[in-house]
Amino acid sequence: MELSIVVPIYNEEENIRDLHREIGEALAAGGTDYELILVDDGSTDGSYRVLKEIAALDRRVKVIRFRRNFGQTAAMAAGFDAAAGQVVIPMDGDLQNDPADIPRLLARIGEGFDVVSGWRRDRKDSFLNRTLPSILANRFISGMTGIRLHDYGCTLKAYRRELLDGINLYGEMHRFVPALVSQLGARVTEIPVGHRPRLRGTSKYGISRTMRVILDLLTVKFLLNYSTRPIQLFGRFGVYTLLASVLSGGATLYMKLFLGMSMNRNPLLLLTVLLLFIGVQFIVLGLIGELIARTYYEAQGKPIYTVREKINLA
Repeated sequence: MELSIVVPIYNEEENIRDLHREIGEALAAGGTDYELILVDDGSTDGSYRVLKEIAALDRRVKVIRFRRNFGQTAAMAAGFDAAAGQVVIPMDGDLQNDPADIPRLLARIGEGFDVVSGWRRDRKDSFLNRTLPSILANRFISGMTGIRLHDYGCTLKAYRRELLDGINLYGEMHRFVPALVSQLGARVTEIPVGHRPRLRGTSKYGISRTMRVILDLLTVKFLLNYSTRPIQLFGRFGVYTLLASVLSGGATLYMKLFLGMSMNRNPLLLLTVLLLFIGVQFIVLGLIGELIARTYYEAQGKPIYTVREKINLA
């Protein structure tokens, strides 16, 4: 199987048939061997009925139905788990992503890249509610992760299948997959893709996702930089805090011995004690993190490195 296309579906009854037809047309010319995995994320309209009808007519279509709405990230994770293709391409089910861009993504994968991310350079969304917040968020995410992309929020991306095997998705973390696989040494690139206005159905996106995305970004930042060495993060804060405690304590003693100030009326004494306890707690937290990290990697047999290829090795 060359290609697996994963599409989360949530109340897209009016768009599913056109989506299926356009994907078939986009891949027909190249003769690509593909499967289309449609994940019904607890739709409450007639989406599942349409999915069953399409699957009955096209054996390349595979349908996964959730018991309830678990969210886009969970739907994409289910599709990734079921994918058999060498390349996996997720896309939205609202027809705003153009299936005609799929061959272009595959071509870039064929040039040796591991991840090809779509960039909706000419977005057809409201500027104030969607486009402007997206521009600001993408600059912030790029700065935090070190992977410079114009459009983290674009679902249309292409991944080599083996990169997704070690990625577990939670919350809103599907948008950060390029950053997560970059720690495995993935070669990431970006190409402009088409973006069309939504003609039918209602959008499931909104500004309310911003806080969830920010919190998940903090998780991604930690995973990228400190997942195998948490003591270097928490221990650093602990050492700095203990040094501040020493300075505060020294200032307190100086005021007592040379300025004659009463220690029980000096707020620096309380600050010294507080910083001392906080510093110790940071260091202990780092040590606990080290134990958890070792348990995570060793219990599951996960390596802390990835190999691209081997020569003359069994």
